[in-house]
Amino acid sequence: MKIVLTDAQTVVDELVNADPLRELGDVVEHGLLPYEEVAENIADADVVVCNKTVLDAHSLRLAKNLKYIGLFATGYNNIDIEYCSEHGIAVCNAGSYSTNAVAQHTFALILEAFNNTSHYNKYVHDGLWKRSATFSPFVYPLNELAGKTLGIVGLGAIGTAVAKIANAFEMKVLGFNRSEKHIDGVENVGFDELLRRSDIVTVHCPLNPDSQDMFNRDAFGKMKRGALFVNTARGGVVVEQDLFDALESGRIGRAAIDTLRVEPMEGGCLLMEAKNCIMTPHIAWAPVETRERLMKIVVDNIKNYFAGHPTNLVNRL
Repeated sequence: MKIVLTDAQTVVDELVNADPLRELGDVVEHGLLPYEEVAENIADADVVVCNKTVLDAHSLRLAKNLKYIGLFATGYNNIDIEYCSEHGIAVCNAGSYSTNAVAQHTFALILEAFNNTSHYNKYVHDGLWKRSATFSPFVYPLNELAGKTLGIVGLGAIGTAVAKIANAFEMKVLGFNRSEKHIDGVENVGFDELLRRSDIVTVHCPLNPDSQDMFNRDAFGKMKRGALFVNTARGGVVVEQDLFDALESGRIGRAAIDTLRVEPMEGGCLLMEAKNCIMTPHIAWAPVETRERLMKIVVDNIKNYFAGHPTNLVNRL
């Protein structure tokens, strides 16, 4: 069968390749197809594998042989599920592949905010330690995590993994979830109480109508003055202007974010100019081992579908 990858460069590189897919059929890799070129390039595909490519009635209209769409992602809002169901196209996603990676990156951001590692590294490489009067120059503040309160919004797999790490750091952990969950070492509280009591607030909920714009002026206004806000979930949970204002006014102390509402970052993104804002380019999910695991899930999904027992199917056929 012919397998077409429409945005391979969002997953594949020199360290993680598409060879496992080649064991299933003839693979055509496109680094990042523009939307207007998708229809022509998948016209004779049996299988399409993508991450963020928009596959709707227009881009799918020529794909008369298409039987299956596999996602290099958990979310599938870029796929017209109704169209696929009507045309007998199976859609399968990949879940639970990045739990440890995102939890790890969450703490990488937290530790950077509390230890100022990158600032001290620059201090040393700029030659300033050589000229220091003391062996330990206290140029940037350092703070312990032990005893601090971490508020976790969203207690799914990632939020639970973050809580486990926080407990290892001897932190107090608060959790807010739409449906109450009982997790060792986590105190369930309401959203407002979590904001009020937390030294660090970290977001791990999916983007949906309930979480859209959840962190707005009102939410930031309820947080502890000087608190750290961390977002490795989705950019849409944050009103970026309100986060900018909260940082500029000193209402919150710092922010560390891995996602934005529009990605890649727009040229005029106001958070680039915000005070005390650490940013990484949506890479929390992307360690080598995580992408290898993701590739295996995608390959297994295809195998299972064509063997007659589909896994991770998100639509009805």
